[in-house]
Amino acid sequence: MDEKRLLKYAIDYLSRYDSSKQNLINVLKRKVFRLKISGIEKAKLNNNLEKIVFKIQKYDLINDERYSLSKISNLSQAGKSKRYIYDYLIKKGVDKLNIQEKIKAFENQNKDWELESAKLYVRKKKLLDSNMSYEKKLSKMARAGFNYDICKKVLG
Repeated sequence: MDEKRLLKYAIDYLSRYDSSKQNLINVLKRKVFRLKISGIEKAKLNNNLEKIVFKIQKYDLINDERYSLSKISNLSQAGKSKRYIYDYLIKKGVDKLNIQEKIKAFENQNKDWELESAKLYVRKKKLLDSNMSYEKKLSKMARAGFNYDICKKVLG
Protein backbone atom coordinates (compact mmCIF):
# COMPACT_ATOMS: atom_id res chain seq x y z
CA MET A 1 0.00 0.00 0.00
CA ASP A 2 1.32 3.40 -0.87
CA GLU A 3 0.63 6.90 0.39
CA LYS A 4 -2.10 7.59 -2.20
CA ARG A 5 -4.12 4.53 -1.19
CA LEU A 6 -3.77 5.48 2.48
CA LEU A 7 -5.00 8.99 1.63
CA LYS A 8 -7.98 7.46 -0.20
CA TYR A 9 -8.70 5.25 2.81
CA ALA A 10 -8.61 8.33 5.08
CA ILE A 11 -11.01 10.23 2.84
CA ASP A 12 -13.35 7.23 2.66
CA TYR A 13 -13.25 6.98 6.45
CA LEU A 14 -14.08 10.69 6.78
CA SER A 15 -16.98 10.32 4.37
CA ARG A 16 -18.56 7.85 6.81
CA TYR A 17 -17.44 9.23 10.18
CA ASP A 18 -16.58 12.62 11.60
CA SER A 19 -13.21 12.53 13.30
CA SER A 20 -10.63 14.58 15.14
CA LYS A 21 -7.11 14.90 13.78
CA GLN A 22 -5.56 12.61 16.39
CA ASN A 23 -8.32 10.03 16.05
CA LEU A 24 -7.76 9.91 12.29
CA ILE A 25 -4.04 9.38 12.86
CA ASN A 26 -4.85 6.50 15.24
CA VAL A 27 -7.25 4.95 12.69
CA LEU A 28 -4.58 5.18 9.99
CA LYS A 29 -1.95 3.68 12.31
CA ARG A 30 -4.23 0.71 12.97
CA LYS A 31 -4.79 0.33 9.23
CA VAL A 32 -1.03 0.34 8.56
CA PHE A 33 -0.50 -2.16 11.38
CA ARG A 34 -2.98 -4.61 9.81
CA LEU A 35 -1.37 -4.45 6.37
CA LYS A 36 0.55 -7.47 5.15
CA ILE A 37 3.74 -5.60 4.25
CA SER A 38 7.26 -5.51 5.62
CA GLY A 39 8.17 -3.62 8.77
CA ILE A 40 10.26 -1.13 6.80
CA GLU A 41 7.31 -0.23 4.58
CA LYS A 42 5.05 0.09 7.63
CA ALA A 43 7.56 2.44 9.25
CA LYS A 44 7.71 4.52 6.08
CA LEU A 45 3.91 4.78 5.95
CA ASN A 46 3.73 5.66 9.67
CA ASN A 47 6.23 8.48 9.08
CA ASN A 48 4.03 9.86 6.30
CA LEU A 49 0.80 9.90 8.33
CA GLU A 50 1.28 13.52 9.44
CA LYS A 51 1.73 14.54 5.80
CA ILE A 52 -1.45 12.71 4.79
CA VAL A 53 -3.45 14.30 7.60
CA PHE A 54 -2.01 17.73 6.69
CA LYS A 55 -3.31 17.32 3.12
CA ILE A 56 -6.73 16.46 4.47
CA GLN A 57 -6.68 19.44 6.84
CA LYS A 58 -5.67 21.76 4.00
CA TYR A 59 -8.99 21.02 2.29
CA ASP A 60 -10.88 21.42 5.59
CA LEU A 61 -12.13 17.83 5.58
CA ILE A 62 -11.06 17.54 9.19
CA ASN A 63 -11.47 20.24 11.82
CA ASP A 64 -11.16 19.60 15.56
CA GLU A 65 -13.27 22.63 16.51
CA ARG A 66 -16.16 21.61 14.27
CA TYR A 67 -15.82 18.02 15.50
CA SER A 68 -15.91 19.16 19.14
CA LEU A 69 -19.05 21.24 18.65
CA SER A 70 -20.91 18.48 16.84
CA LYS A 71 -19.96 15.85 19.44
CA ILE A 72 -20.92 18.12 22.35
CA SER A 73 -24.29 18.76 20.74
CA ASN A 74 -24.96 15.12 19.82
CA LEU A 75 -23.82 13.64 23.13
CA SER A 76 -25.77 16.17 25.20
CA GLN A 77 -28.92 15.25 23.27
CA ALA A 78 -28.15 11.60 24.00
CA GLY A 79 -28.28 12.18 27.76
CA LYS A 80 -24.56 12.38 28.47
CA SER A 81 -22.96 14.51 31.18
CA LYS A 82 -20.39 17.25 30.76
CA ARG A 83 -17.74 15.01 32.36
CA TYR A 84 -18.55 12.16 29.96
CA ILE A 85 -18.34 14.48 26.94
CA TYR A 86 -15.05 15.97 28.15
CA ASP A 87 -13.51 12.51 28.67
CA TYR A 88 -14.83 11.29 25.31
CA LEU A 89 -13.22 14.19 23.45
CA ILE A 90 -9.94 13.77 25.33
CA LYS A 91 -9.93 10.11 24.30
CA LYS A 92 -10.43 11.17 20.68
CA GLY A 93 -7.35 13.42 20.89
CA VAL A 94 -8.95 16.86 20.98
CA ASP A 95 -6.98 19.58 22.78
CA LYS A 96 -8.14 20.25 26.37
CA LEU A 97 -8.30 24.02 25.87
CA ASN A 98 -10.38 23.56 22.73
CA ILE A 99 -12.80 21.30 24.61
CA GLN A 100 -13.21 23.76 27.47
CA GLU A 101 -13.86 26.65 25.07
CA LYS A 102 -16.43 24.71 23.08
CA ILE A 103 -18.24 23.46 26.19
CA LYS A 104 -18.42 27.04 27.53
CA ALA A 105 -19.74 28.27 24.19
CA PHE A 106 -22.32 25.47 24.17
CA GLU A 107 -23.37 26.32 27.74
CA ASN A 108 -23.80 29.99 26.82
CA GLN A 109 -26.17 29.04 24.02
CA ASN A 110 -27.99 26.28 25.94
CA LYS A 111 -28.71 27.17 29.53
CA ASP A 112 -29.37 24.18 31.82
CA TRP A 113 -28.42 21.70 29.09
CA GLU A 114 -26.79 19.36 31.60
CA LEU A 115 -29.97 19.28 33.69
CA GLU A 116 -31.99 18.38 30.59
CA SER A 117 -29.40 15.77 29.69
CA ALA A 118 -29.67 14.29 33.21
CA LYS A 119 -33.46 14.13 32.89
CA LEU A 120 -33.05 12.27 29.62
CA TYR A 121 -30.55 9.89 31.23
CA VAL A 122 -32.98 9.16 34.08
CA ARG A 123 -35.78 8.52 31.59
CA LYS A 124 -33.60 6.22 29.49
CA LYS A 125 -32.42 4.21 32.49
CA LYS A 126 -35.93 4.23 34.04
CA LEU A 127 -34.49 5.33 37.38
CA LEU A 128 -37.69 7.00 38.59
CA ASP A 129 -39.77 3.90 37.88
CA SER A 130 -37.40 1.43 39.50
CA ASN A 131 -37.60 0.32 43.12
CA MET A 132 -33.86 0.84 43.52
CA SER A 133 -32.73 2.75 46.60
CA TYR A 134 -32.08 6.50 46.34
CA GLU A 135 -28.36 5.94 47.04
CA LYS A 136 -28.08 3.44 44.19
CA LYS A 137 -29.79 5.84 41.81
CA LEU A 138 -27.40 8.60 42.92
CA SER A 139 -24.38 6.36 42.45
CA LYS A 140 -25.55 5.30 38.99
CA MET A 141 -25.90 8.93 37.93
CA ALA A 142 -22.54 9.81 39.50
CA ARG A 143 -20.85 7.06 37.50
CA ALA A 144 -22.43 8.58 34.40
CA GLY A 145 -20.65 11.83 35.28
CA PHE A 146 -23.43 13.99 36.69
CA ASN A 147 -22.63 16.12 39.73
CA TYR A 148 -24.47 15.82 43.04
CA ASP A 149 -26.59 18.97 42.65
CA ILE A 150 -27.95 17.88 39.30
CA CYS A 151 -28.64 14.36 40.63
CA LYS A 152 -30.59 15.81 43.57
CA LYS A 153 -32.67 18.03 41.29
CA VAL A 154 -33.52 15.24 38.89
CA LEU A 155 -34.17 12.51 41.44
CA GLY A 156 -35.56 14.94 44.03
